[in-house]
Amino acid sequence: MNIKNRLKVVYRGNVQGVGFRFAVRHLAETYDICGIVRNEPDGSVLVVAEGTRGCLDSFLAAVETSHVAGYIREKTVEEEPYLGEFSRFRVDY
Repeated sequence: MNIKNRLKVVYRGNVQGVGFRFAVRHLAETYDICGIVRNEPDGSVLVVAEGTRGCLDSFLAAVETSHVAGYIREKTVEEEPYLGEFSRFRVDY
């Protein structure tokens, strides 16, 4: 059985205006992750991601080794109850 999990991740740094959201979306699709990525008013980027623990861990590791990793200064990760509210991963505006 593949138990699904949900993470809320906030990236801080120079993460807006550099293609960060679109890189995250591409990686999420690669790792079978559903959810959203969006710019926040405080200059951070919010990711809400749902998937299996293995896919989520691989996805987060891939973000931190991708071409946008140098823009990240800080990351916070919170586990949330899985809701199954997403059918795909999208950039939210």
